[in-house]
Amino acid sequence: MERLDCDRMFVAVMETGSFTGAAQRCGTSHGQASKLISRLEHELGVNLLRRSTRSLTPTEVGQAYYERIRQLLTDYDALNDSVRNIANAPSGLLRISAPVTFGTSQLTPHLVAFARRYPDIELDVSFADRLVSVVDEGFDLALRIGSLTDSSLVARRLCAIRNVVVASPDYLARHGEPSHWQQLDQHSLIVDTNFRDPWHWPFIDAQQQLHAQPVRGRMKFSNAEVCLEAACAGLGIARIPVFVAGKALKAQRVKLLLSAYEAPPLALFAVYPPARYLAQKSRVLIDFLVESFSPQPAWEQGW
Repeated sequence: MERLDCDRMFVAVMETGSFTGAAQRCGTSHGQASKLISRLEHELGVNLLRRSTRSLTPTEVGQAYYERIRQLLTDYDALNDSVRNIANAPSGLLRISAPVTFGTSQLTPHLVAFARRYPDIELDVSFADRLVSVVDEGFDLALRIGSLTDSSLVARRLCAIRNVVVASPDYLARHGEPSHWQQLDQHSLIVDTNFRDPWHWPFIDAQQQLHAQPVRGRMKFSNAEVCLEAACAGLGIARIPVFVAGKALKAQRVKLLLSAYEAPPLALFAVYPPARYLAQKSRVLIDFLVESFSPQPAWEQGW
């Protein structure tokens, strides 16, 4: 167990970049963190880290050791979890990452229900619109919307997410309603910069061919809810996820536009690091989310 403590501390140092950060992650002191690394280097007979007053960097052998030991520890923990949870209720810490708007408005109620069902699982949830590094930042699972680029992760599709183009009745009364996506350049547009490519709005033509319409925005926000409020205020046309726009559409604060040319919906995925033995705590969360979002979430069932 002492060697495991040394190895876990080394992984923490590599991933946080400091003894202080590693000690905080592992719940110990800076001195103990340094002591464990020194003990590991002594046992292996090599220097794993280069230390200076300003930096802490791995040696070549240290980098190679980290890449192997990190996966071994992941498999070790997952195997222990899977065996332990055969007879016991799932338990342990789950670190989750999710996009801000979707996480706060749609995911949170399901996580609350999950926490009630599994009281022995501890949740540490981070809402961020940046693309987190699931493995390097120590997340057990992340939710992502759209196409996936990291082929090293395992992905489970949860549901479809429709994006709609909307404007307020007041704006349309003053500026007219576009009948084709190419007319958007004649209008004031509100751009959600959280989209992967916010400056090209996708549409399909009568032949089912996908087109990317270049757009320029008078107003730009990195938040879909703010874009919706600007559209409701009559400031322009916005492209917004339907889980954000649904209530405003139902209340007729905004009107659906260009629905005949609507692009295929994006997908919501749960992604997680590959492991020979998936921890039971992760498995039950993934199954719970599939159950919660399938086959069709409430916000996709009309307004």
